[in-house]
Amino acid sequence: MILVIFEGLIASFIALISCVVGKANGAYNMAFFYDEEVQKRVAENGLISREQINTNSKKYTLFGIIPFFILTILAVYVINGARGFWDPFIQICVIFLMEGIFDRLFIDWYWVNHTKAWDIPGTEDLKPYIQKKHWIAKWSMTLIGYPIMAAILAFVLSLVIK
Repeated sequence: MILVIFEGLIASFIALISCVVGKANGAYNMAFFYDEEVQKRVAENGLISREQINTNSKKYTLFGIIPFFILTILAVYVINGARGFWDPFIQICVIFLMEGIFDRLFIDWYWVNHTKAWDIPGTEDLKPYIQKKHWIAKWSMTLIGYPIMAAILAFVLSLVIK
């Protein structure tokens, strides 16, 4: 289980690095994470186009989210050698939840909403950037959606990997 916790920490670090790289040239490059009203304002202010927001979202999925899933599966099945349903499910769930809770608490709650690091000029009046309804949706996805995804992955892979 210590290895799984270490892998959860690595997953959290990957999430952090993805955000650091994504916003390196300005938080507006990660506008796809913000509410629709913020995205609209950023585009209206000429900081980034709607097309670029969509492109950046796709890039983040391709280079951030998909590698997270692939690395988690490789860690659980290749490095840890988990098989069946329950062992992989628990390991995937722990890794997903560690990354998700890190994302909700450190990145969303602290870094985005309590520092100026993610401020986009001309949108300060729209803060907090993560509104209550999105905060609830993100926590629901973390606490309910991630275990469901872990169960689906473990079930499907238990049929494929013996």
